[in-house]
Amino acid sequence: MSDVVRAGLIQQKWTGDKDSMIRAAVDHIATAASQGAQVVCLQELFYGPYFCQVQDADYYSYTEGIPDGPTTELLCEVAARHGIVIVAPMYEQEQVGVYYNTAAVIDADGTYLGKYRKNHIPQVKGFWEKFYFRPGNMDYPIFDTAVGRIGVYICYDRHFPEGWRALGLAGAKIVFNPSATSRGLSQYLWRLEQPAAAVANEYFVGAINRVGVEPLGDNDFYGQTYFADPRGQLVGEAASDTEEEVVVRDLDMGLLAEVRDLWQFYRDRRPDSYDSLTKP
Repeated sequence: MSDVVRAGLIQQKWTGDKDSMIRAAVDHIATAASQGAQVVCLQELFYGPYFCQVQDADYYSYTEGIPDGPTTELLCEVAARHGIVIVAPMYEQEQVGVYYNTAAVIDADGTYLGKYRKNHIPQVKGFWEKFYFRPGNMDYPIFDTAVGRIGVYICYDRHFPEGWRALGLAGAKIVFNPSATSRGLSQYLWRLEQPAAAVANEYFVGAINRVGVEPLGDNDFYGQTYFADPRGQLVGEAASDTEEEVVVRDLDMGLLAEVRDLWQFYRDRRPDSYDSLTKP
């Protein structure tokens, strides 16, 4: 793995239909690749509206198979064309009536590497996710890619430290957290939780958010996509809070060893004293 990984994050507005949303994402991936990005992550449920603002079975039609669905197949071609690793959050159908909030991971040669299914599912006003998704059942997978070992943690997951730590223990160097998070509910946490996770687990975090108000509800998705380094500092500026943006940043992998040599969080863990944490 290179000492520096050029990584990209894409925040989008809802365009009004799935096909144009996918076309826009493909164009944004090309933009990131033209800037030298070696890996890019899209936002949560990237090709649809954030339909969890309502409870309507019509939105089950947004599901696809992963990896045998058309969007995964398209993005495998896009990854190979640009030589870029792609993390693509989508609405997955395992079988009729069994649906997951899932991110597919595709290597830079177009090879499908696997998927992560969102483990923690909220059910609060404007975020009626239990209506649409089963909790993930694949633990916290890690993916060995052309840019090194990466992990994925989706939106509401970020409030739970256990998964962040599991990804660090598995050797993740970058963890992507694609989200759909709104101004009135969680903005005060946005610049707190992911940098704190980067510090506690000593890796880079890519935090991606939607942007704009969508017609299904009054949630104002505030963007502000960013990378945080293992010191908890932003790598460059956060993205706009009102407009679409492609964020491309250089992540210095040498910083990981520097921080881990200074703060020995993995050495000093006491798993023998944590048994009670796994009890309901």
